[in-house]
Amino acid sequence: MDDTVIVALKDIVVDFDDESILSGLSLDIHDKEFVTLLGPSGCGKTTTLRVIGGFQSPKSGSVFFDGKDITALPPYKRHVNTVFQKYALFPHLNVYENVAFSLRLKKVPEAQIKSSVLEMLELVGLKGFERRNTTTLSGGQQQRVAIARALVGHPRVLLLDEPLGALDLKLRKEMQAELKRIQQSLNITFIYVTHDQEEALTMSDTVVVMKGGYIQQIGTPVDIYNEPQNAFVADFIGESNILSGVMDKDFMVEFGGQTFTCVDKGFTRQQLVDVVVRPEDIKIVPTIQGQLSGVVKSVLFKGVHYEMIVEQAGYEWKIHSTQAQQPGEIVGMNIGPDEIHIMHKMED
Repeated sequence: MDDTVIVALKDIVVDFDDESILSGLSLDIHDKEFVTLLGPSGCGKTTTLRVIGGFQSPKSGSVFFDGKDITALPPYKRHVNTVFQKYALFPHLNVYENVAFSLRLKKVPEAQIKSSVLEMLELVGLKGFERRNTTTLSGGQQQRVAIARALVGHPRVLLLDEPLGALDLKLRKEMQAELKRIQQSLNITFIYVTHDQEEALTMSDTVVVMKGGYIQQIGTPVDIYNEPQNAFVADFIGESNILSGVMDKDFMVEFGGQTFTCVDKGFTRQQLVDVVVRPEDIKIVPTIQGQLSGVVKSVLFKGVHYEMIVEQAGYEWKIHSTQAQQPGEIVGMNIGPDEIHIMHKMED
């Protein structure tokens, strides 16, 4: 990744049937970056991808590529290629011919086609599959063919619209690692769409969290997880306890019936805020040592940790711990200043 902006969206507005899909969206994407557009269904992430690819014309706003306005440019004239969720392979062509298809359209010499196709098939782990019929391949193999076909023309940017959605969990995780490896190997820009938070955190250099046609937060996976800017981001990225609180003064917040030291400042006195505490950041202690105490309602074994629900003052806390407590037990809970994230109340 470098500081060069390769794709810039400026004030993009898209409406479908008088319903606003993108509401003046602006976004800079840097060269050689793995960017993920993350959000729930209907948030506008696929529409954003289609605008970049030239498949969707905005009602207003501009798309820039390397500083040039390409808003009116058709898809085939953009240095961009797309991998769709459905793969869209040609069933009557074998693996080699599927990958070679776009090069044949461009009348590329046969020797160059051969070397480019074989290079791409090796890159995606399908060396030796050239003559296989695509209909006999597994979902993961078909996905690799689709990626090789999209990359063979050496686009500057690859767009990926939920490409792993049809794969089972194990294969999806393998392909996440593969896509990251391919992106780093080719050193080009990937713009990836998903609603899967783990996928976004695993692969991305930058995550763009979207909701209702607006960008909620842009940052590295670590920033997005550790420093969510609002309750929506906190809730969408990982699991969270989100409570209403009151900012007594700088570095002091009240929630759960107690006052806590925090690391946040700049709020007005007695301002109503949202308080976010991650389940893994709550320490279970003997009741007498706890800042809060509550009753264990349920315990689930999750493999690496236990997930407990603890009821305290009418709120059900979700807690992740390697030590299990028993349902009905009264436990103490401690939360350090660094584990408390204060955010402005979300507007509906």
